[in-house]
Amino acid sequence: MILIGIGANLRSAAGSPRVTCGAALLHLGRLGVVIAGRSPWYESAPIPASDQPWFVNGVVSVETALSPAGLLAALHLTEAAFGRLRTAANAARTLDLDLLAYRDLVKVEGAPLLPHPRLHERAFVLFPLRDLAPQWRHPALGETAANLAAKVPAEGIRRLDP
Repeated sequence: MILIGIGANLRSAAGSPRVTCGAALLHLGRLGVVIAGRSPWYESAPIPASDQPWFVNGVVSVETALSPAGLLAALHLTEAAFGRLRTAANAARTLDLDLLAYRDLVKVEGAPLLPHPRLHERAFVLFPLRDLAPQWRHPALGETAANLAAKVPAEGIRRLDP
């Protein structure tokens, strides 16, 4: 399974963060990335805590012939198409796309690192991932998404979709 985390907390030319996230998924389709499944949308507090707006977050499973590096390039192109500017770490953004996992690949050197090095620590990734694929196993830790989600605090995150 190939997994992508998606989030936004600023408006883009497409509209609100939630609209931007949906439009980004359509854009990825034009780059050879087929959305196979999507989690419910969540709203989460910025990390670290700040006065930024809350984020809209979700996780998608995709199918693609792109290599991990090619997929990462497609994610960066999509972020740029929606006005993402890379300034300071943890800054507010119009779109944030993270390659979370690429099948069972474990890669600890060079971009992209796989699975994403902080995937197992982030409720804004784990809660949507648990909803999308509860039995997905972290390739390095061997734990399911459901087990990992049970280990992180639920404060600062709420489900938007029913």
